[in-house]
Amino acid sequence: MTEIPRELNDDELKEWQVRLNEANRNNIFCHCRHCGEEWVDSFTDIPCKSCGSRNVEYIACWQFPDG
Repeated sequence: MTEIPRELNDDELKEWQVRLNEANRNNIFCHCRHCGEEWVDSFTDIPCKSCGSRNVEYIACWQFPDG
């Protein structure tokens, strides 16, 4: 039987958000779909550093195991 997870209370949610931000720090792979520029950043809401396009793909690198 699968257990349904409970909702987080306000303090737990804040702690989860802090930990997620820490995991993302310098760990977001960014790829501009317009010019092809690639870089690593800490945020998923920034335009391309090369051409300014907002058509950017963001991938949290911590999601993938090394190796």
